[in-house]
Amino acid sequence: MERIEGIVEDIIFCNRDNWYTVCDIRSGRRLITVVGYMPDIAIGETVVVSGTWTVHQDYGKQLKVETCERVLPTTTDAIYKYLASGIIKGIGETTAKKIVDRFGEDTLRILQFEPQRLSEIKGISEEKALQIGQAFIEREQMRQIVMFLQKYGISATYAVKVWKKFGNEAVNEIKRNPYRLTDEDINIGFKIADRVAISMGIDIESEFRIASGIQYALSKAVQDGHVYLPSDVLIPYASRLLDVSAEAVERVLSGLIFEESVCIEKTPEEDRVYLSPFFKAEQCVARKLAVLSSIGPKKNILNLEKLLEEVQEEQRIEYTAEQLEAIRCSATESILVVTGGPGTGKTTLIRGIISIFEKSGLEIVLAAPTGRAAKRMTEATGKEAKTIHRLLEMEFSVDESYREFRKNERDPIKADAIIIDEMSMVDILLMHSLLKAVEPGTRLILVGDVDQLPSVGPGKVLGDIIESECLKVIRLNTVFRQAGESSIVINAHRINKGIFPEFSMSEGDFFFIPRSTPKATAQAVLELCTARIPEKFGLDPMKDIQVLSPSKKGDAGIYNLNALLQQCLNPPESGVREKNFRGVVFRENDRVMQIKNNYNLPWTMEDKNRKVVSGEGVFNGDMGIIREIDPENDYLTVLFDDGKIVEYSFDMLDELEHSYAITVHKSQGSEFPAVVVALSGVPPMLRLRNLLYTAITRARQLVVIVGDIEILRQMVNNATERERYTGLKERLIRYFE
Repeated sequence: MERIEGIVEDIIFCNRDNWYTVCDIRSGRRLITVVGYMPDIAIGETVVVSGTWTVHQDYGKQLKVETCERVLPTTTDAIYKYLASGIIKGIGETTAKKIVDRFGEDTLRILQFEPQRLSEIKGISEEKALQIGQAFIEREQMRQIVMFLQKYGISATYAVKVWKKFGNEAVNEIKRNPYRLTDEDINIGFKIADRVAISMGIDIESEFRIASGIQYALSKAVQDGHVYLPSDVLIPYASRLLDVSAEAVERVLSGLIFEESVCIEKTPEEDRVYLSPFFKAEQCVARKLAVLSSIGPKKNILNLEKLLEEVQEEQRIEYTAEQLEAIRCSATESILVVTGGPGTGKTTLIRGIISIFEKSGLEIVLAAPTGRAAKRMTEATGKEAKTIHRLLEMEFSVDESYREFRKNERDPIKADAIIIDEMSMVDILLMHSLLKAVEPGTRLILVGDVDQLPSVGPGKVLGDIIESECLKVIRLNTVFRQAGESSIVINAHRINKGIFPEFSMSEGDFFFIPRSTPKATAQAVLELCTARIPEKFGLDPMKDIQVLSPSKKGDAGIYNLNALLQQCLNPPESGVREKNFRGVVFRENDRVMQIKNNYNLPWTMEDKNRKVVSGEGVFNGDMGIIREIDPENDYLTVLFDDGKIVEYSFDMLDELEHSYAITVHKSQGSEFPAVVVALSGVPPMLRLRNLLYTAITRARQLVVIVGDIEILRQMVNNATERERYTGLKERLIRYFE
């Protein structure tokens, strides 16, 4: 193996996603081409590379690198080249020359230990000097973790996430516990983290390793929607994952229960194993609902029947018996649940309740789980609605180690009534946070369609509350005449009853286009979005048409459909900038979606008075448009549908996906003028009635289903839901008893 020390003279190619690099290194009088994975090297840097010689048929003799160590440059010329490469944010060629002319060979020491001295140079303020010093230190810290993890075959993209999470303690933290690599905001698979741990000398039978495997198994279950796992499911799974005996898993599980990082609840049917935060959340939700419902509303509504007459006259409507019952219950009950399908008047009911509460002098707040749902609620009611996260106000904890909601038992929401829409999307943790901030005596009205898919997060809160029969529930069944004229509404109710839908022929708003293969389905979807629907209905394919698919993979899955739709709707164009990230091209004007909760991501937006406000937090399912890509400063800007403007550094792009096509699960809480549903190559486990029902109820004006009619028939007939392990229903019954 050859070992060479030299200065990087030119970088011919660099894939910044995995740091595969082709560069020229000057070693004495020799100029050597080296190829391989070299994390974040820059022109002017001194490196020590080890590898073997190869001969490329086109490019000749090259050194194929196996290890690459970096040595900080020492000569003024090398330091200048290093800084002038733009590798340190805030330093370009001109600034690099000024710094090196001033500090010479002492430059790098100044950057690391006395950055404030950079302000001695004309044009560099003290603030900028400190920013440059911070950028230099951060780069050095990041380099260490990149090189450390590279030894274990972990790419630089993940290394950046590790550094962002743990900062300069990243290497020590991973050495202490390699299984932190599986944390949700890093998201390296357990098997890779396990390989790293074993490489570090952790024994396969180690209690620490088994405990990490148990916690990973429970965390993965949470990602699949479960709040707990039965022990007879958890133990065999962990045993297979770790390749250890079931007895070893049981022994370590007992220790975790003793440490209270895991909780177990014995029921007549099974032993339920929870991660502690989810056990606490489920307990507290049940207890708080029982407490709230036992205390009457703190402000009475007088002359209700007279108010009802006034509102019906003002809004020129006549409420159904179900709606009247719901309004009367909203006046007397502390907690009211309202559920119903499309066209049954949920929005009309909310408007009526708001009007009566306002006439009675009650202070009302409105909220929904997502920005898109909150925006729709605002448009439907004429009153400002916030996301639940914004309503609860995110802030740092006292020690600034994590984020928490400002609104809680100590600082509750100041309102006489809280109305939450799209409750089917609310998971157990969000419900826990919401209820902590609700004062006894405040009316809480929960509105949603229980027949839709349950929340993306763990639990099925709305379904469990309704099934427990512990709280007042009004189910709206009457379809209004105007809504009943829509085939979308008619077919939604048919499907919900297990009846096959009826399709429009040449006119109407509900169509089926048969296609026998996923590839043919994808092609038909493309034709519909780019030509047939815009021409026939006058809809804008970039703003008005949303493609939905149950699947992510395959020809009719969202990954392939997004690539096809982007190529047609937003193709490459001169002057339109783009960024390639792990084989996915993000382009200015692309439609995108945030695919995970990021509580720390800052945003700005204009409020209703056109004043710029700021905040933090972008959430799973938020959708928007890429407004600008800045390759020089390594970031892009997204304008979200609710008006938030957010900057993403390029190393954060795994938080975004294209949203020309999205999964049905991700569409919850949203409405679109037109929906195209791709039903081909759907896995059997996703052929569910409530998934189909959720898909078609996303549309206001038009539904087109494309694909295999047999899959459609199976989904209509399949009333079973994917099982979720959740104990809220039984817990509610116990508390109310």
